[in-house]
Amino acid sequence: MLSRGIISHFRTSAPTLSFPTTTCKYSISDQDLESRGFHLRRSISDLNLDHLNSIFVAVGFPRRDPEKIKLALEHTESMLWVEYKKTQKPVAFARATGDGVFNAIIWDVVVDPSFQGIGLGKAVMERLIEDLLEKGICNIALYSEPRVLGFYRPLGFVADPDGIRGMVYSRKQKKKK
Repeated sequence: MLSRGIISHFRTSAPTLSFPTTTCKYSISDQDLESRGFHLRRSISDLNLDHLNSIFVAVGFPRRDPEKIKLALEHTESMLWVEYKKTQKPVAFARATGDGVFNAIIWDVVVDPSFQGIGLGKAVMERLIEDLLEKGICNIALYSEPRVLGFYRPLGFVADPDGIRGMVYSRKQKKKK
């Protein structure tokens, strides 16, 4: 399903996010995730693409060719996924592509429906944003379904402050005669 909204985390000055001032910079610490039976991963190694594809389908994305998923992930700037230790399967995932310097777009933010509502999506997004900001990338955008825009706002995403609207290329279908 094609996403229908764009929001960005655009910064013209030094990139910063305002997280609560505690000893932990994340809403759920790495240690807390580990104690709950989850393992954070940042590479394609050990990521079962068929299991990832199952999550895509479960949240309403179309089923994708695993070889194309692999190729896309090999061209991904930053990636983070959460493995549930009991099953050794991915349960949350997000990735970002971009030029590696100025711009990045976050894609494929998904959480297995059985694991939604316990903070895994937020945990993945907080860390992915941090990875991008640490690389000096200050223009971070994402596409989102309108029904989940509220999830991204507390993470610092807003409609583009300069009023820029996203557009997508669409081939016009020729009418059959």
